[in-house]
Amino acid sequence: MQSHAYRRPNDKATEMNTMSTLVTKAYKEGFTNDLKINEEGLHTMAEDKFYKPNEVKIVNFYRFEGESDPGDNAIMYKIETNDGVKGVLIDAYGANSDEAVSEFIAAVEAINKKTDGNNQLNS
Repeated sequence: MQSHAYRRPNDKATEMNTMSTLVTKAYKEGFTNDLKINEEGLHTMAEDKFYKPNEVKIVNFYRFEGESDPGDNAIMYKIETNDGVKGVLIDAYGANSDEAVSEFIAAVEAINKKTDGNNQLNS
């Protein structure tokens, strides 16, 4: 006897999260700082502090793709600093990305790959 729960392909819809939904969720999880990258490093807007790549870790990231326009691509990073500041950094993804953000994130990822696997932040 066959189950009738899944008789047709794609009969269960999967809903993608929007950026605003994930930003709201991150905020509820304590990632409340608006983060930016400039020549001094990662800047927390609320505390007006700057961090170098060895002082942060990427907790998670999410990519968003525009349905019809590749220019709508974006990426959201949930970031935590070595002194416990948590925030969100948002950038364009792909050809429209900010070079300073891309370089900073690449440096953070390279440093995190060299850690012993415990995800400990360098002081």
